[in-house]
Amino acid sequence: MQTIEVLKQALSSLDPTQQQQLLVAGSAVAVGGLLTCYYWVYQGTKTKRIPIGDGWWGAGEKPQSEDEKVFPFQVQTSDEEIQDLYDRIDRTRYTEPLEDTGFQYGFNSTYLKKVVSHWRHQFNWKKQIAILNKYPQFKTNIEGLDVHFIHVRPPHREGQRVLPLMLVHGWPGSVYEFYRILPLLTNSLDSLAFEVICPSIPGYGFSEAPHKQGFDTLAAARVFHKLMERLGFSDYYLQGGDWGSIITTNMAQMKPECVKGLHLNMLTNKLRGFGVLFSILIGRYLPWLVGFTREDVRRLFGSVGFMERNFYEIIRETGYLHIQGTKPDSAGCGVNDSPVGLAAYILEKFSTWTDFNNRDLEDGGLERKFTLDDLLTNIMIYWTTGSIVSSMRFYKENLKTNIDNRLDNHTGVYVPTGLAAFPNEVRHVPQSWARDRFRNIYSYSYMPRGGHFAAFEEPQLLADDLLQFVKKVEKL
Repeated sequence: MQTIEVLKQALSSLDPTQQQQLLVAGSAVAVGGLLTCYYWVYQGTKTKRIPIGDGWWGAGEKPQSEDEKVFPFQVQTSDEEIQDLYDRIDRTRYTEPLEDTGFQYGFNSTYLKKVVSHWRHQFNWKKQIAILNKYPQFKTNIEGLDVHFIHVRPPHREGQRVLPLMLVHGWPGSVYEFYRILPLLTNSLDSLAFEVICPSIPGYGFSEAPHKQGFDTLAAARVFHKLMERLGFSDYYLQGGDWGSIITTNMAQMKPECVKGLHLNMLTNKLRGFGVLFSILIGRYLPWLVGFTREDVRRLFGSVGFMERNFYEIIRETGYLHIQGTKPDSAGCGVNDSPVGLAAYILEKFSTWTDFNNRDLEDGGLERKFTLDDLLTNIMIYWTTGSIVSSMRFYKENLKTNIDNRLDNHTGVYVPTGLAAFPNEVRHVPQSWARDRFRNIYSYSYMPRGGHFAAFEEPQLLADDLLQFVKKVEKL
């Protein structure tokens, strides 16, 4: 009876339009009850892991045996490489921007000239290479590909516990995204520190690109498990954002016995199913009824409504995905040949995905969170390795088959999971939605600031959240 009275009071506070919307949603409740029962019965029958499989992505036929040696690697350059870059920059042909457009049409060419001038006259690639090489780097051949990775061990401290951790980047990032968070994880004065392994996804940066079709997140997950096994680790923690969040999730689904915990800063879920649709209809008005918090309501609906924030905005910001998921080599040909075109294509994402409001600024707000040297170092990793096309192909490999038929999309994640929801992430996923996939959530944090590139933007916040999650798992 008390619950009914609360509902009556809540309903009476709504205007007629809102009440009508609730009536429409409420008409589905009876059917929804049956669907919910069926849903949970069905969920209980789902498999708890996905097959590991095997693969060969090298050129030609697979040999009888693989060379499993791990060998040191260092980033290098030459005067000829730098001069070629300068020659190409000097021949750039710019297009004047429309008036008063900011970054609404993409990277504003007025500000682009400033970035390119810095690149041409102030940026010191040899100095940045020395920074890249300050952490130990290695390569090893797995499934026919030379896989690059950084391996950082913490200094010995009496009484400090050290746990292995793999960090996985996404697009259009690289392992350089982690250079600001690495010292926070490995050189901590806390009772806990991490031995960190940061691999480059095959086809990105210093990892060899696949020579055959089909290398997707499942293949990457298997390769990274093999990497950890080769390094002598039997169980470890995982952390990822962007593609890294999907790869590490697949790793947890593939070999849950090896994954002590999974921490993500980009969350994914399907925007369908009765539970999700019902919560979209009713969540703004009775959030507690569908497991939403006030912060969920603010992030999902804001002042513009759910459709504007979660559908139209996504459509506006995913043109790149459709190109890379269908004809990556066509668009990639241009940005692989022009350093300025490459910079504009990649840096626009570091602007918009950090904060959608940056689209209204002539400089895209890029230097609010990043230095030009840091941004250009990431660009130079793509440029000098010629890896932009192979990184774009990763979208086609993951999208060319029916996503609904992929087994990982029908398999729950049962390892301990920590979720860090940054307010300016491209899309917000409430904990009530995340539970559909992640069945063992230890922590869900509403981060106070930051966007898509969490480790690059807010390394301290991400490190702190990761540490508190691991301590919960380890019961420290």
